[in-house]
Amino acid sequence: MAIMELPICLTCGVQYAGPRPDCPICEDERQYVGWDGQRWTTLDALRADHRGRVAEEGPDVVGIGCEPSTAIGQRALLLRAPSGNVLWDSITYLDEDLIRQVEDLGGISAIAISHPHFYGSMIEWAHAFDAPVYIHEADRRWVARPDDAVVHWTGDTHELADGLTLINAGVHFDGGQVLHWREARAVFSGDILQVVNDRDWVSFMYSYPNYIPERPRTVRRALRLLEPYDFDRVYGAWWKKIVYTDGKQAVRRSADRYLDHALDDE
Repeated sequence: MAIMELPICLTCGVQYAGPRPDCPICEDERQYVGWDGQRWTTLDALRADHRGRVAEEGPDVVGIGCEPSTAIGQRALLLRAPSGNVLWDSITYLDEDLIRQVEDLGGISAIAISHPHFYGSMIEWAHAFDAPVYIHEADRRWVARPDDAVVHWTGDTHELADGLTLINAGVHFDGGQVLHWREARAVFSGDILQVVNDRDWVSFMYSYPNYIPERPRTVRRALRLLEPYDFDRVYGAWWKKIVYTDGKQAVRRSADRYLDHALDDE
């Protein structure tokens, strides 16, 4: 099967290594199979009526998405770090024009993805830019297209480069990770720390579409792991879903509020 014809789940946007009847990521209780049943597309098909979108999201942070949006609708972020550009999270769409635009911004040295719902066409991205993809070992079983480009790391933290640290927060998925960029005083969270519509706050969910709250002990662990890191901004998973100031305190008070509602004192 040609690479551009590899099946992509229409609901979650994840590309698989070959034909199959199901999407395990969507059949998991954190996601869902589309109401019309399991449906598939390909990069070739998407290229007929989609195009890339590249736009600034913050200082040295460039958003990468597509129009119209696909699947869950997240955008990736290109962190233009002195040690080399990092692509945070992934999208399904990729074409030659989008590759050229990213190359003009300095290319990609490494890719890191918060959790399986945002894997998209990550192997296409890895091959296009000859970049490794960093995923926590706890989420190994969800990788839909195994490839030598994928690096599975273990433990609570992993240094991508000086000042760039992956943190296994463990919210949403056991391997759910966020990325701290010291010089930018920012955390990139996908929806591990979900930046909500009131952008002074975040939330924590095991499943967003099925409204299953995250376990309090998991939220407490994530807060402990984040405590050593200073940050002002929290970049969420969608365009302009950003906590712009006082990000560390926003996460703390959000966790306090969440736990206050999650726990019954009686």
